[in-house]
Amino acid sequence: MLSRILADMDSPRTVIPAGEVTAASRLLTLVGIVVVIAGLYFGRQVLIPLALAVVLAFLLTPLVALLEKGHFGRVPSVLAALLLSFALLTAVGWGVANQLMEILSDLPDYKANIHNKIEAIRAPGSGGFSKARATVNDLSKELTSASETEGNKKLQNGGKQPISVQVAAPPHNAAEYLRDVVGPLTGILETAGIVVIFALFILLKREDLRNRVLRLAGSGQLNVMTQALDEASQRLGRYLLLQFLVNAGYGLLFALGVYAIGIPHALLWGVLGGFLRFVPYVGTPTAALFPMALALAVFPGWSQVGLTFLLFLFLELTIANLIEPWLYGAHTGVSSLAILVAAVFWVMLWGPVGLILSTPLTVCLILMGRYVPQLDFLEILLGDEPVLSPQAHFYQRLLALDDDEARDIAARYLKENSIGNLYDSVLIPALGLAEKDRHMNLLDETRTRFIHQSTRELIEELYESSQDAPIPGTDALGTAGLSTFAVDVCALSGRKIICIPARDEADEIVATMVMQLLRRAGRNADALPMAPISAMFEQLEQLHPDVICVSALPPFAAGRAKALCKQLRQRHPKAKIVLGLWEFPGGVTKAQERVGLACADIIGTSLAQIVSLLEEGNAIASPEGPDVKQAASETR
Repeated sequence: MLSRILADMDSPRTVIPAGEVTAASRLLTLVGIVVVIAGLYFGRQVLIPLALAVVLAFLLTPLVALLEKGHFGRVPSVLAALLLSFALLTAVGWGVANQLMEILSDLPDYKANIHNKIEAIRAPGSGGFSKARATVNDLSKELTSASETEGNKKLQNGGKQPISVQVAAPPHNAAEYLRDVVGPLTGILETAGIVVIFALFILLKREDLRNRVLRLAGSGQLNVMTQALDEASQRLGRYLLLQFLVNAGYGLLFALGVYAIGIPHALLWGVLGGFLRFVPYVGTPTAALFPMALALAVFPGWSQVGLTFLLFLFLELTIANLIEPWLYGAHTGVSSLAILVAAVFWVMLWGPVGLILSTPLTVCLILMGRYVPQLDFLEILLGDEPVLSPQAHFYQRLLALDDDEARDIAARYLKENSIGNLYDSVLIPALGLAEKDRHMNLLDETRTRFIHQSTRELIEELYESSQDAPIPGTDALGTAGLSTFAVDVCALSGRKIICIPARDEADEIVATMVMQLLRRAGRNADALPMAPISAMFEQLEQLHPDVICVSALPPFAAGRAKALCKQLRQRHPKAKIVLGLWEFPGGVTKAQERVGLACADIIGTSLAQIVSLLEEGNAIASPEGPDVKQAASETR
């Protein structure tokens, strides 16, 4: 036995490649999704009442909690909330049913008015369409008369007239009539009873159900599941409650407006409008068509129809553009396209009930995608959060050679941020992404030139259009942690600052950004174009700079920047050396460790750090060293 164990330990083990593990995980996720969809379809007889019960429980939970705070017990509070809600539904349903029966009984009285409206529409006019319609009607009459003439000739020649047959149903007795009336309601009453029972137990045992879900997830997932359940209860509960209140308010206002216009049975139209507003996109217009049709049948003119349409338009635009954004916030977490796709999906699975529940169920799917790594694609596909960051989006549009949309991205970012933040958070990271792809031979020369040229033109246009504007957003970090030892850079306002690139054109573009921001701050700054190192040194000898700012963009600029700073130190010992290692991983502390303490007088990893220090004209030294530098890195 021992020898067998030792042999098993010495035998080579099979290692599954990471790619095969990922493919197997994706296949398992796909199979799981198919199984879940099949379960949702075949189990809809149970799942539909359960979903409706959960929605009802979310709506009644605030009322139950309020009653419990009034020192009622859990059971009396739940029973009182259910009885109150169903008493209200019964009263409204009884009134709606009575008004619907009145409409059906009054339809014969509207027959003459409807006939006059149809005749007015069908009346021939002098237009081209009317003439074409009249021509078609004449041809149809001629063809009909010709067919009748041919039939009469056949009858005269000995043909027989066909005998019409009509099938008549036998008269219904009382039991059959009752079955025809009550039969369609049986399924609805059965579903309603199951919903009430489910909702009762959910409200009574909500803490027990929560704990069972946590136990099902396992003790190792308590943190994640707690966050998911809290967000689901708060986000979904708040959304359902606010949606119910908004739709009820819409139905009330619509009923009052219809009543003021004079259309009969305003309660019916208000309830119908509030209920159909739960259906995305098509529910509200459909609810408005019914009172418009009744106005068309009741009134001889067209003014009531137009007023009803204007009422619907005013209420929908006001609530959709003012009330709902104010209550729900900037977004509900679901994209517009996802709402439409989800509505179609849930209708195919669960019918009309799925249409009403589509948005709450989609919110639940997004929450699952947020907290379950295997389902993160659900949040990406269904959520309304930006999928691409501004810098990635800007770079992607430049990769597609779409300069116009890239400029639109920058313009939208500038509406809420300063130019300095645009440079630091969008343009420089985008150039960094381009540099990484270029060094990995993933970016061809044409796109590289296009990216550099488009970015250069953009910053030049921004500089020309905002020279007189102040430079906000560059003093948030201060100067703590930007130097490794005591440095005297006082009175920089009268000194000459020269910005130079460390390696290539991307470094030159960022050096131009530094120069622009320094000039806007009132400093005497200039930038040198990319040139051979000997020519750059000759230009610096002629300019006699007081401060030399070296611009270096990773991933491979740090080594070149370090060597360049050492040469500058030897050639210009009186000048202060400022090194910008833009977007360097780890911040200032890691950048100083990478290039060394004696490489430069000031080291920063963002425009905000460098410009803020040079704008104030001095560097703050601290004996603590690493603690202060770490604080600056964390601030960034």
